Formats: sequence, C-alpha cells, structure tokens
Amino acid sequence: MTRERLAGVARAAFGGGRRLDAVERLRGGSKKGVYRLAFDGGGTAIAYVWSAGEDYWPGAPAERDDSDPLAHASGAGLFEAAHRRLTALGVRTPRVHLLDRSGRHLPADVAVVEDVPGENLEALLDRDPDTARPVLARLAATLDTLRRHGDAPSYGKLALLDNGGTSRGRSCEQLIRDRALADLAEAAARDTRIAAARERLTDLLHARYAAVRPRTRYGLVHGELGPDHVLVDAAGEPVLIDIEGLMHFDPEWEHAFLRIRLGSHYPLLRTENSEALDRERLALHTLAMRLSLVAGPLRLLDGDFPHRAAMLAIAEHNLGEALALAAEGEQWP
Repeated sequence: MTRERLAGVARAAFGGGRRLDAVERLRGGSKKGVYRLAFDGGGTAIAYVWSAGEDYWPGAPAERDDSDPLAHASGAGLFEAAHRRLTALGVRTPRVHLLDRSGRHLPADVAVVEDVPGENLEALLDRDPDTARPVLARLAATLDTLRRHGDAPSYGKLALLDNGGTSRGRSCEQLIRDRALADLAEAAARDTRIAAARERLTDLLHARYAAVRPRTRYGLVHGELGPDHVLVDAAGEPVLIDIEGLMHFDPEWEHAFLRIRLGSHYPLLRTENSEALDRERLALHTLAMRLSLVAGPLRLLDGDFPHRAAMLAIAEHNLGEALALAAEGEQWP
C-alpha cells in the first residue's frame, strides 16, 4: 500500500484538512496489512487492511470458517464485533476513526485507528521489567473483566455468536484435542524429531483430554494475547490490539498462551480468579499450544512471510518444549 492508495482512506477518516505525507508498513502483521499513516504538519494514525494480498498464511482465504473457533481469525467483521464488545466492557483498545467495508476507498476492507504512542508490553518487559509490573497488574484486571463479563453458555467467535450462529464441535476440549492431533501430524511430517515422538505425544494428548471434566460456561478471551499484542499507552494502561480472534472459550486457552509467552513474568498476572482456573484444561491446552506453535510457524514459512528467522526460532523453541513434555510431562504450577 502506497501513500497514493491510502490517501483516500485518510481523507475519509479525517477530512480534507490533513494531508497524508508518508506511509510505513509495520512489522509483525501476518493476517492483515498494518500501516502507520503520517500526516503533513504532524500526527499519525494506523490503517488496517484486510485482503488476500496482505495475508501471509498459505491458503488462508479458503480456510476461513467462523464456525470453527480455532480457524483463521481475520476480517473487518470480526474486528468490528470485538471492538464493540471490548469498548462496552471498558477494555482499552485503539479508538476507531474509520471502518469501511464498502470497497469505496480500496478493493479491501479497511479501518483507521488511533496510533497509540510508546512501545508494546514485550519491548517494555525487555527494557524495564520494574516499569512493566504495574502494566501486568492492570492486564490481570483486564483478564478478570473478560472472564467475569464474558460468561456465556456457548463457545465461539464473537461475531458468529452475536449473529445467532453456532460453533462446530461438542466442546472446547474436543476442538483443542482434534486441532492438536492435526498439528502433531503436520509437524511430524516436517521434522523427524517430532515424528520420532509422535506416538508418545499422541498418548499424552489423549490422556490429558480424558482428564478434563465437562463445562457449560465460557469466558471471553482475546485468542492470541501475547505481550506483542498489548500496547502500553502514556498512562501505563494496557491497550489490546489484533483483536479479531475475540471469542467465548476456555479462559485456560488464554492463560496457557500467556504463560508460554511471558515465562517468568507470568506469575504477575495471577489473581484470585486466575487461581480458580481448571488445571486439567490448562495441561491439555498447554500441550496443544506447544504443538500449534511448531506447526503454525512452519506452515507460515511455506508462503512469503518476510521475517523468517523469527518464525523458525518460535518453531524450534516450542518443538523442544513439546519433546520435553513427551519425555516427562509437565504440571501446571
């Protein structure tokens, strides 16, 4: 996307009084284009562009199925439903200046949102863990809000449920197990180390699935809440981004991912509510998440995603962790 192509989007968002001066594609977006818009005379905004040409995942458009909570989460409709719900709950996310699904300005869905100044939580944790501690405390409160107000009798993507739809599958745990078995098969076909441990990992998946007790109420989860998807505003408030995957689901799915991504910082997210998480579900979801973080990055590298070294590092790290689980198992602390 060039300045000329995004100029009409900028005018629609802010009127003719601000001239678009420069456009920069930001690093990190794999399912949509994320561009910083810089205006003549100062000020910036962020443009999200959803189109097949901006999605690095091989075969992603054909895979989109909102009835599957774990399917490819991308699109303006998912973003709109998620932003509406988070705003209603008082959860901070960038303010929307424009959301256009008409194709008038681009042959794609597009949103223009607030450019939150500062760094993301991942960078802040690396640079200054002490300053990050109160941000993590506020993020823990946000997670409690999502769990408390997101309580629902059905699981699934928010946009689907809001429109009266029904998700596939019998339960969250069944979906997680089946997806993990598919990820294991895909990873085993790509790496001999996983292939050698496939039988042990399969047995461990089935054992962890069998230990899970039924559930009939589901929290609200971001779906991919790593520290790179949390911006920190000038007031030190966490700001959630990449929200298209917002869904009613097991909160343990969110916490399994957060524990993996935050490592030694994860205990700072613990609250009375997080202590009540189901340990059997956490064990199943953690194993499934490890396998997803092997198969997913390797699948992404089948396409032309530019930041290949980072994806390979993610796959390699989680491959090692999955093999460790196969060797000796892991208990949720």
